[in-house]
Amino acid sequence: MKLNEISSKNKKEKKRVGRGIGSGKGKTSGRGHKGQKSRSGVAIKSFEGGQMPLYRRLPKRGFKPIKKKENIAVINLSKIDHIVEKKVLGLDKTINLESLKKTNIINKKYNKLKILGSGELKSKIKIEADFASKNAKQQIEKFGGSIKSIQKS
Repeated sequence: MKLNEISSKNKKEKKRVGRGIGSGKGKTSGRGHKGQKSRSGVAIKSFEGGQMPLYRRLPKRGFKPIKKKENIAVINLSKIDHIVEKKVLGLDKTINLESLKKTNIINKKYNKLKILGSGELKSKIKIEADFASKNAKQQIEKFGGSIKSIQKS
């Protein structure tokens, strides 16, 4: 037995549509008469045979405001301490949103900065932020650092 002698018995021949009336799928090729569905390359999107379409059955959810809300970057004291230890930002410089953006620590899409008090701080630093938690303020001032809150209008 050779590969070219093997015959497949379960192979179904493809029906050739539009090849004469005697073929059983001639003339209109099983598409009926006229109309949008009989033409080639046309599909009625999301039409479910008169049944209420899925996109109309599901409830409308959410709201996308035209005026986008402010993007607030959140950073913990542990991350700031890690940055200072790695000498990405020096102790003499003020840590603010612009300096964090320049060093690619924070994404450029953020326009406000919030400092959270998670983690330990081991150095004296100066920070400019829009918001800061009470715990963060206490920890920064404990080490002799300063935090300045800036209010943009």
